[in-house]
Amino acid sequence: MRLNRSTDMALRIAMAAAAAGRRTTVDELAGQLALPRNHVAKLVQRLQRLGVLVTIRGRSGGVAFAEGGGQLTVGQVVRAFEGEDEVVGCDAPPCPLRAACQLRAELRRAQQAFLAVLDGVRLDDLVTGPAGPILLALGAPPAAPVDPAPAAPVAPVAPRSAGTVPAACAAAEAAER
Repeated sequence: MRLNRSTDMALRIAMAAAAAGRRTTVDELAGQLALPRNHVAKLVQRLQRLGVLVTIRGRSGGVAFAEGGGQLTVGQVVRAFEGEDEVVGCDAPPCPLRAACQLRAELRRAQQAFLAVLDGVRLDDLVTGPAGPILLALGAPPAAPVDPAPAAPVAPVAPRSAGTVPAACAAAEAAER
């Protein structure tokens, strides 16, 4: 199974919001996850309708992880974004093997098993352990490097007067003649 890009981004947005533990903005989420702002805004709206996020409008508004959002499963989010469609479409155009084909049934069974595994993973599970600090560090400005030794002062270069040529250049010109 392969998730579409929107589903992947929605799960990352949910994880970042959960790890933040505070109200954030669409712009912060987009910057933190290196995603397009407009796409993040659309996904935040969909996640809000699912109950994963809470959005607050206005000057002091923002996006926060919903109180019960952590109890939702990854399988629920994937179903909401991917739909319940089958892995393969046998209807348009009609497949000539459809009447005797076992592939469709096996792919449906594999899809159900895939979603069953994801139903066992809560959104809270995605941000516990080592993932939490990493999520919090995403998009943070890099720490300024510490220079152990100050740079040696650079000696000033004496200005040349007009018409003077450095010795190496003068030697090269003389060799050309």
